[in-house]
Amino acid sequence: MRSHRGVLLLAAVTLLAAGCQRADKSDKAGDKAGDGKAAGTGSGKTGGPAGKTGGGGPVADIDSKDILARTDTVAEADVKHVLLGWSDLAGVYGPRMDPRAAGRDNAAAAKLAKELLAKLVADPGAIDARVKEHSEDPGSLRGEPYTVKADSPFVPEFKQMALRLREREAGIVKTQFGYHVMLRVPPPPPDPLASNDILARTPGTGTVQVQHVLIGWKGVPAARPDQDPRAAARDKAAADREAKAIFDRARAGEDMARLMKEFSEDPGSKDNGRAYDVGPTSQMVPTFKDLALRLEVNEVGMVVSPFGWHVIKRIPPPPPDKLESADILARAPVTESAKVKHILLGWSELNAGDERGQKRTRPELDALVKKTLARIKKGEKFEALMKELSEDPGSAASGTSYDVAPAANLVQPFKDLGLRLEVGESGVVKSQFGMHIIQRVE
Repeated sequence: MRSHRGVLLLAAVTLLAAGCQRADKSDKAGDKAGDGKAAGTGSGKTGGPAGKTGGGGPVADIDSKDILARTDTVAEADVKHVLLGWSDLAGVYGPRMDPRAAGRDNAAAAKLAKELLAKLVADPGAIDARVKEHSEDPGSLRGEPYTVKADSPFVPEFKQMALRLREREAGIVKTQFGYHVMLRVPPPPPDPLASNDILARTPGTGTVQVQHVLIGWKGVPAARPDQDPRAAARDKAAADREAKAIFDRARAGEDMARLMKEFSEDPGSKDNGRAYDVGPTSQMVPTFKDLALRLEVNEVGMVVSPFGWHVIKRIPPPPPDKLESADILARAPVTESAKVKHILLGWSELNAGDERGQKRTRPELDALVKKTLARIKKGEKFEALMKELSEDPGSAASGTSYDVAPAANLVQPFKDLGLRLEVGESGVVKSQFGMHIIQRVE
């Protein structure tokens, strides 16, 4: 049950998706506060055995080992990169593979990567021109840097290089997506329209709920042909005006769900007014998370990300649902890691897209959850119940378990319950995908 990529960033646009981010396929029962597929390259899985990437033949080892060997790292780095693939990576990219990569072998990719590194060492200021000419990561072509932190949703090798580079220094690192010729750049100045006063606050340490309106412009992922045509038709200046007008209306007290439906270009929340759970370990676009964790209840702020403007409002936490295991959720966490299995059940107002959930009424859902809990208590096999009932396509048929930890790429309510269960205990929690009946197995 990986993060459900619905928000923006994460091929639809989801909050977490930027190039080279984690882009595990959504299992319909987690969430990353937005995620579908990453806007650029991305995956949560690391590459294959040493000397191979993407399942092809041996590849040249041209990593900048002197940089990767450093023990001094920074907490945050802004980087730009040129991604270069080769034909053996077709299994990683599928039909989205850049034709330039499809037409070259590894030797040609390694040669080009080394040439580009030499040019960037000689002239770091040419990074934008090199990216525009050569990069095969669509996210990098926006011209904006990626902000990388230790907990950012990028593949490990990408983060390891980014956090060891010095400003205006360049290096090469290989991931399952190819060679990344990377340059660390100075952080961009804050946008004067952003809520910089709020961003200067110390962030909260708990989980908050927020709603947001996404406003994009030509050149950001939300403006892709398969996304919202409004973004593709406006420039940055027009987006600035639109976002500021929505911010003023939200701050004046207009209903956020109504503003989202009318204006937002986030496919994961625009039509349903969905609120996202944001915590310190949530896998989301850094600037989105930074603002969300600093807002007071009912406060509105604005922040820009690689996906556009976000007008964000923090909302009060909802009252607990009558089906939830309030007694278990009231406990302190009993473990730092757990292995759990779950049954996802939705209803007409809240579901993961399964036809059964879409057709089910809330009274029918209540009765089904209670009946299922009774069957578990009587000793029926949990895996058999998953196969029969669960609406999580990532685990229902297989009986797959999920590893839960504070930083796991899962929706916060799922983590909250999973880390409070004793081994063998079952409980119920609500998320934006429905009701989860969770059993801790280890």
